[in-house]
Amino acid sequence: MDGVILYSVLILGIIAVVAAVVLFLTAKKFKVEEDPRIDEVLEFLPGANCGGCGFPGCRGLAEGIVKAATAGSSDIPCCPGCNAETRKKIGEVIGLAMQESVPKVAVVRCGGTIEKTTRKSDYDGPANCAVAASLFVGEKGCPYGCLGLGDCVSACAFGALSMDKTTGLPVVDEAKCTSCGVCAKKCPRKLIEIRPKGRNNRRVFVGCRNTDKAPAAMSVCKAACIGCGKCAKECPEKVQAITVENFLAYIDPAKCIACGKCAAACPTHAIKATFEIKVAEKPAETKTATAPAQPEAKKEA
Repeated sequence: MDGVILYSVLILGIIAVVAAVVLFLTAKKFKVEEDPRIDEVLEFLPGANCGGCGFPGCRGLAEGIVKAATAGSSDIPCCPGCNAETRKKIGEVIGLAMQESVPKVAVVRCGGTIEKTTRKSDYDGPANCAVAASLFVGEKGCPYGCLGLGDCVSACAFGALSMDKTTGLPVVDEAKCTSCGVCAKKCPRKLIEIRPKGRNNRRVFVGCRNTDKAPAAMSVCKAACIGCGKCAKECPEKVQAITVENFLAYIDPAKCIACGKCAAACPTHAIKATFEIKVAEKPAETKTATAPAQPEAKKEA
């Protein structure tokens, strides 16, 4: 009995040693040398692993940057949240100048606050926009508006979004937003758009996604775009940044000069601006003053 145990232990020990040697030789033969620049680039990335860059996490992006640089590509990927200084430092690591990106930020294209929208039901399901959208439910009457359950807030890895309890809409903290676009992907109704910040932080956009005709849109939300086209008419002829399609206006950020004329002309205030809009006051109608009737002079007898 003791001999059987001894032989079993010896055989298992020999198998373990042989397996260890085979694994060691295999690992040594097929060892992949990793470019040390990957770790250097990774240090400059935010580490949120949000996937907004299109790569599987920040390390995947770092590998993609180094790979593109090694291949001599002119189109080197980068994190959308990296500023000019960070891009410069990454460029120094890979030995190539990184292209400057246009600063962008998330905007919420919905003006349907609790005050301006109709309420159709009391939603008592899971606090999840994706679930509510798939079941075609929600408390607000607008089938295109924000569901207010905060999927975008929970998706943001940078804490740049929060829900305003007064309005029932998400609020973007521009100082924290990296324009990664994860919130836009998470919104089931596609209400969040990543747009350029604009010169001097001046931006104008349509805060609505309702494509119903004016009567139907206004019946569920007083801040809906009604597709009247007044904004497009006000847009300077040389600019023409506004198009109206399916009863919904859209402002092209690449063409818009942020003059604000469209926002001033919008009858439902569906167009939002990051600066004060000055609405021209109509001149007061002047009435011609009439002289009071003079009493007739008494005729002398």
